[in-house]
Amino acid sequence: MDRRTVVEATAWRFRTGAPWRDVPERFGNWNTIYKNFNRWAEQGVWARVLEKTQSIAQQAGDLDWVASIDSTIVRVHQHGATLPRATGGGIELQEVR
Repeated sequence: MDRRTVVEATAWRFRTGAPWRDVPERFGNWNTIYKNFNRWAEQGVWARVLEKTQSIAQQAGDLDWVASIDSTIVRVHQHGATLPRATGGGIELQEVR
C-alpha cells in the first residue's frame, strides 16, 4: 500500500470520526491502514509532519495561533463530574451598608 493512500485514509477517518473498521474499501484494508498509522505514530512521523506543516505555514504568514474552544463540546472527565465544588456560596462578596 502506498503512503499517500494511508495518509488519505487516515485523514478520512479523523475527519469523519468513524471507527477504523468503517474506512471505505477504496482505501484498502482498514487493518493495514491502522497498522501503518499506529507504527508512524510510535515512530513520531505524525509529529514531524505537523511540525513541518506548521513551519511552512508560519514562514508564509498563514499560521494563526488563536484558538477558540466552545465549552458546549468540552466535557468533564467521568471521575471529575461527581467531585465536590467550592461554589463560594458561604462567602459574602459585597459589603452590607
